Parts: sequence; structure tokens; C-alpha cells
Amino acid sequence: MRLLRISTFENTSFVDTKALGLLEDIELGSIDKDTWKIRFHQPWVRPALPLSDWDTIENMVKIHLQQFNYQINEGAMQNDVPYPFVAQVMAGCTLYPNKTSQAFAHVAYNGQESLSFCVDNTTWLLSQDTDLSRYAKAVLKNYTTFRDVLVVLLNDTCIDYVEKFVHYGKTALERQELPVATVFARTPSPAQLLLVCRVTGFYPGSISVAWLRDGQEVPPGPATNTSAILPNADLTYQLRSVLAVAPHDGHSYACRVRHRSLGTRSLLIPWGNSEVVRIAGLVAGLLAVVAMAAIVMLWLWRRR
Repeated sequence: MRLLRISTFENTSFVDTKALGLLEDIELGSIDKDTWKIRFHQPWVRPALPLSDWDTIENMVKIHLQQFNYQINEGAMQNDVPYPFVAQVMAGCTLYPNKTSQAFAHVAYNGQESLSFCVDNTTWLLSQDTDLSRYAKAVLKNYTTFRDVLVVLLNDTCIDYVEKFVHYGKTALERQELPVATVFARTPSPAQLLLVCRVTGFYPGSISVAWLRDGQEVPPGPATNTSAILPNADLTYQLRSVLAVAPHDGHSYACRVRHRSLGTRSLLIPWGNSEVVRIAGLVAGLLAVVAMAAIVMLWLWRRR
């Protein structure tokens, strides 16, 4: 589970803040930037915790945002940080199948991590040695009460909430959508042919896409290029895998897709090399002529 917060400091008096909670890639809820109240994005999120817990979370969020914005503005002015700038925080925990867990907290400035919190020894570590990061570390070091609360939230409360959300959101977490794959070709130059395998509509996001040449998997290398897994608007994913080949090289190619929703099966989408298709067509035509001749000869023999 991850709690994300992005604050854009336009000037010393205006801060635009967005906050979001995620379980894996499922949006649990967000903070209304005007009222700082929680908006639930899934129907099962609110029933997962008592109302008193949600009231406590809302109050903690308000206090945290007020103090955070104030301290960041103070640090920016003391260290002559130019406006506008963006401050980001990501905190949460990971629960593994063997019931072990790992907590994390990171602070970033303009997309670059500046600080991280080591839960094991309760210390803040510099990721970038800048005036602003050193100032932030010094301020956070003095907030011993906040540090102690943060350790409890990450090590205990977060794990407890993850277990509850996993129970209530089991259907959403176990959702599976079948991938749809197509293969087509592009010719950037007469000497090169790019085979493109586009896979989309699958969930969850973990997937395996490989190219086969004459039935054998093509190993990763300069000829292959697979994009990152990108989200679709309908909460599914997509990617593209490209294989560079020489035109009319006489080989057959296919894109193989493996995904949890397919079970032990695989999607195999062939691409028909025009030269191979032409040869196959000639062979098929020759076989058809031979078969027809055999039928005619058999008919004549029987007539005789």
C-alpha cells in the first residue's frame, strides 16, 4: 500500500496539493484539495475500517498537510529556493506472502528523491546533498514525536490496514482480464522490417511477451525492443514489442503472450512472411493438383 502526496508550491501563499492512496494499482481514495476530506474510490474501502479510524486519518492528514506546507515554505525561503517547485512524499508498506513486511517513506524535490526514512534505526537519510535536503533533515530530526508516530504508522497500522483492505477488496485484487494481441509490420527502410506485437486489455499488469523465430524464442538483444507496461483508461494495461528483421529472410515469426488470465495456455500470433506464404501457397497448389490427378486416375481405373 502506498500513500502519495504531490504539492506544487506556486508561491509562498499558494500550494496545490493532491493526495492518493493505492493498494497495488487500485485507487483506494484521495483527499479533496478544498475540504481535505477523504473521497473513496472503491465501494469496499470505507466498510473496511471503522468510522472512528477514518475520522482519525482525516484529522492526521489535515495536521500533516498544514505543518508540511509551512515547513517547506520556511525552508524554501531560508535556502533561496526558486518558486514554483514540487514536493512529493511516498510512504507505505509491503506485505509479503510469508507475512514479513517492509515499510518505506521517501521525500522528493522536483521529481528527485531528497530524503528517505529508515524505519529500522528511525533515522532520516540524505538521498541528495543539497541545502534544502539538509534543512529538511535537520527539521525532521528534531520532531521526535512525529518520528515515533511514523514508526508505529508504518510498522503496525499500515500492515493492519493492508490486511483489512486485502480482505474487503479481494474481488478487485483478483480480477483478471484476457490480453488481446495483434501483429503487424512496418518498413522504415527497404533493408529493414519491423514486426510489431501490440498487446492490450490485460489485467493484472504482469505479463510475458516474446518473439519466436521458426518456433524458437528470440533472445533479448538489439533486434528486440519492448515498451514499458502502460495503463489504459479502463483500468487495464497495454504494451508493444518490436522485432527488427531483414525483409524476405525466409523465416517464420510469431508473438507469444503469457498472462495469468490464460492459465497454462499461451497466445501465439503468427506473422506471415510474404516469401514464406508464397512458397507455402505454391506447395499447397501443387499438392492440390496431385490429389486431383490421383482422384481422376482412380475414377478412370474403376470405370475400366
